[in-house]
Amino acid sequence: MRFHLAVAAAALTVAMASPAFAQDAHVGTWKQNFAMSKSTPAPTAPQPRSATRTYAMFGDGLKFTAVTVSADGKKTTSTYSAHYDGKESPLDGNANADTIILKKIDARTFESTLKKGGKVTSVGTNTVSADGKTMTYTAKGTNAAGQAFNNVQVFDKQ
Repeated sequence: MRFHLAVAAAALTVAMASPAFAQDAHVGTWKQNFAMSKSTPAPTAPQPRSATRTYAMFGDGLKFTAVTVSADGKKTTSTYSAHYDGKESPLDGNANADTIILKKIDARTFESTLKKGGKVTSVGTNTVSADGKTMTYTAKGTNAAGQAFNNVQVFDKQ
């Protein structure tokens, strides 16, 4: 009996160490902390009521859903499912991009490159704090009006 338990425990340990069971630090639901977030230039539109990002694993890839509720109550949703392989994946619901490229930097950080019509519109890093409670997305790029921007968006784990 003890032998069977030892074999089962060893098998579980090996399985959980495999990439399919690896947990990404970004997985979960994150709500934007507008007081800690900064944009240059400052947005011309009023601050949204809320912005929530949800990340989930699918195999060794990352599935993303962002839901933003504008000041006037309009809800917009943006989604992608991508791998950390440096290849383009479709990005839906984003006015400034139609594809995304993900590259893993370390256990808590990945880089994203957004493109619209084949042209890079922004490059950013997404980092989860060591305690897992805060996520910071820092991006530089060019908006639809051709203006350069630098954004720091801070999110709290829900």
